[in-house]
Amino acid sequence: MPAELHFPHSDSRQPAAGPSVAELSLATACWCARQGWPVHPLTPGRKTPAANCSDCRTRPHPPTLCPCIPAGRWCHGFHAATLDQDRIHQWWRTNPKFGIGVSCGPAGLVVIDIDAHPAQPPTRDRILPGIPIADHVDLTGLANGFHTLAVLAALHGQPSPADDTTTLRVRTPSGGLHVWYRAGDGRRWQSSVGSSTGRALAWQVDIRAHGSYIIAPGTTTQHGTYTPIGDTREPAPLPLWIAQELERTGHLPSPTTPTPRPVPPRARQAVLAAGGGRDGLQRILTSVLAPVEACGQIAEGAGFSDTLNRAAYTLGGLIAAGRLPQEEAEQALKETATAARPGQERRIEQIIRSGLAAGLKRPLHGNGRRP
Repeated sequence: MPAELHFPHSDSRQPAAGPSVAELSLATACWCARQGWPVHPLTPGRKTPAANCSDCRTRPHPPTLCPCIPAGRWCHGFHAATLDQDRIHQWWRTNPKFGIGVSCGPAGLVVIDIDAHPAQPPTRDRILPGIPIADHVDLTGLANGFHTLAVLAALHGQPSPADDTTTLRVRTPSGGLHVWYRAGDGRRWQSSVGSSTGRALAWQVDIRAHGSYIIAPGTTTQHGTYTPIGDTREPAPLPLWIAQELERTGHLPSPTTPTPRPVPPRARQAVLAAGGGRDGLQRILTSVLAPVEACGQIAEGAGFSDTLNRAAYTLGGLIAAGRLPQEEAEQALKETATAARPGQERRIEQIIRSGLAAGLKRPLHGNGRRP
């Protein structure tokens, strides 16, 4: 890590003189890009991506159909992440206090996200998915992701990744830890952020890989700074035992399920034509997603679960009728819901999956009726 990035160590007792937050943000973003890690801006003081432009906010649409990304704007979060130094300087000149998000998939990163949230542990069958814990095993004191990850590592005769001094580790403001690894085998590891319990490494342990982003070290939010610990500033190769556990717990695409492919141009044009062209597609999405987006104006309540379920059900019917492309429509719904309820990704994906599955069984045709 370059000398100009004076990241504080976890054992610092006095504030160290160094660059301002704004200077550090730009320097960190540029450094990440030089490592081959695409970056995108985060809202100053928050963990969420910088807001979309007004057109993208008022007319929800999938990133694949958005003109902003090829035009060099940061709309759609990690989908816009870039390695282009000129673009990075342009973005951070717009707001020097932007935080830095790193798009994990294109960066070839697998980051273990360990939480330390105070919560009642789940039932024994959910502490380590797929690994039963007998009733006679004393779980007294097990309280967070540090503990569950240590148990998993011990089963393999390995030290916990939380103690791995050979790789970049970043302390989070909430007391958690991000352990960065480099995936060098070409496999497309999937995130477990926002996934069902069928894809999880351990209780209070998430995986950031394809389909998610990680907050870069040095980023400061209203709750504190993401601070590297120890002296290592580079991700080490992903240990074999962790790769084996990720494969066991569903962090690779199913070999029986083809990887989603982009909609061919002719097929996409046919779908767009069925919905009245690009504008027609955006009008349909705007109409369906508007109630979900409106929930974001209210902190809690507002019947969010029911609203999201209805939207997913409706989109499922439109997809089944050939009026919308599934990948784009589903992604637009996920992004809208996540913006309305940040931090509830797992719950959101469960609701969307259920609603879409039901809607796909009942096509919704142009007359607005199902058979």
